[in-house]
Amino acid sequence: MNGEDAPALLVDHVAIGYRRRGRFVPAVADAAFEVRRGEKIMLLGPSGSGKSTVLKAVAGFLRPSSGRVVVDGRVDPGPGPDRAVVFQEFDQLFPWRTVLGNVVHALRVTGVDRATARRRAVEHLRLMGLEDMLDSHPHQLSGGMKQRVAIARALAVDPLMLLMDEPFGALDAQTRGRLQGELARIVARTRSTLLFVTHSIDEAVLLGDRVVVLAGRPSHVAEIVDVSALDGPDAPGFAGARHRLRSLLAEEGEILDGVYE
Repeated sequence: MNGEDAPALLVDHVAIGYRRRGRFVPAVADAAFEVRRGEKIMLLGPSGSGKSTVLKAVAGFLRPSSGRVVVDGRVDPGPGPDRAVVFQEFDQLFPWRTVLGNVVHALRVTGVDRATARRRAVEHLRLMGLEDMLDSHPHQLSGGMKQRVAIARALAVDPLMLLMDEPFGALDAQTRGRLQGELARIVARTRSTLLFVTHSIDEAVLLGDRVVVLAGRPSHVAEIVDVSALDGPDAPGFAGARHRLRSLLAEEGEILDGVYE
C-alpha cells in the first residue's frame, strides 16, 4: 500500500528494553498494531506495561531492540514535527513565553513565517477556548488550561499524528471529564490521527476507535478491541466493551481494585 491507503503508523512486532547495570531488561516483548489516518487508537494497560515506552518509540525517542516502527512509510524515523507529543506533566510549556508565544514558537521552528504562525496560533487557541488568555504566562494558568495550550500547540503544527501520554492523568475528575469531551470534539472536527496512552478503561472506550491492550511483563498486545460504534456511556455495547477490557487485564492478573474506574 502507499499514499492514502497506507497506514499512518505501523508498529511491526516491536520489542523494546533498557540497559540497567550492564544488563538488558525487556520492557515490551511484542507490540503489533497499526493506526489508519483519522483513527483514534488508545494504548491501555496498567503502570509498567510499556504504554509510554511504545509511545516514545513511535515519537522517535527510543529505538526498538527488534521489530520496526513505520511512520508514513518511513522505518524507525527520529523525532519530527509530523508526530506532535502532549505529555502528562503541566510544565511542558516555556514559562517565559506567553500562551500565544508558546504556540507561535512551535510553528516558527518548523519554518512558518511570523504572520502565518500568529494567525494559526490564535485559531487553535480559540478552538481550545483560550482566546482570552493569549497574553497570560503558564504560571497564571490552571492545570487544565496548561493542557489546553499544549494541545493547541500540538495541533497547530498540523502533524500527521497526535501522540498523547496520559495528558489528563494529573487532573481532577471534573476537569478530566471536561477535557475528554473537548478533545473528542476537536479531534472529530480536525480529523486528527490520535495515539493516546491511558490506564483508564472508561477513557479508552469514550475516546477511542480501537483499544490496544498491553498486558504482562514484559508486555505484549493481549487483544485489540473495536469500540468505534460506541458514542457514549449510554450507547448499547458500552458496558460490554468495558467488561471485556477489564476481563483482558484481569486475565493477566493486572487489575487492582479501583485502578481502572
